[in-house]
Amino acid sequence: MAEQDSHRQHISGQFNQELETATAHMLEMGGLVEKQVLAALSALLELDSGDAQSVMSLDKAINAREVEIDDECFRILARRQPAAGDLRLVLAISKVLNDLERIGDESSRVARQAIALSEQAEEAPARPWIQKIAAIVIDMLRSALDAFARRDAQAALAVARGDEEIDAQMAGAMTALADAMREDPDYVEACITAMWALRSFERIGDHARNIAEYVIYMVEGVDVRHAELDAVLDLLPARSRPE
Repeated sequence: MAEQDSHRQHISGQFNQELETATAHMLEMGGLVEKQVLAALSALLELDSGDAQSVMSLDKAINAREVEIDDECFRILARRQPAAGDLRLVLAISKVLNDLERIGDESSRVARQAIALSEQAEEAPARPWIQKIAAIVIDMLRSALDAFARRDAQAALAVARGDEEIDAQMAGAMTALADAMREDPDYVEACITAMWALRSFERIGDHARNIAEYVIYMVEGVDVRHAELDAVLDLLPARSRPE
């Protein structure tokens, strides 16, 4: 009996280590993606086509990491057949990987707009708006990953609320760009390029919100996708609601 208990503890210890390793690898990928977003923003603001090319070259590394970690998750599911919270963790990691890969794609799109803008203007149109929106988005991504690492559903809910601020800032940015195009027809092409870049940052924010929603699912077992934020509060247990 003692030998059987020891064997079970050994297997359980291995399983926990596999879960921790998969989580760590996913968070490392998140850190790489965050750096890519920051580099894309810098390339856009500085109109540096060389830096933009470097951002796009990261895509292959990020895609490779997604495949590797997703394979880790598949092996855990196949060999361990996890249940309850452990199953939600593995599924959440797999879902987050997909959103991180999409964020990498959007970063590359921003980089391509930076290259185009470097040929269209001396400065990025609506630069202050780009900086504000990108700052919100990057903070959302960083906070969502931190909430995942700490298994903090309350912090994840706060991340999801950042989506409302992005919407408000995007409305202001689009108005500013429309005004700029009316004032100077020669500036139209550059303003449209800036709009595409801002749309990519907006989508990165959407993916960060998705990650936050997966954290809530992982911690509480509640699927809050497609739910309005006020409705999310009603779905969560009292312990995970803001005070």
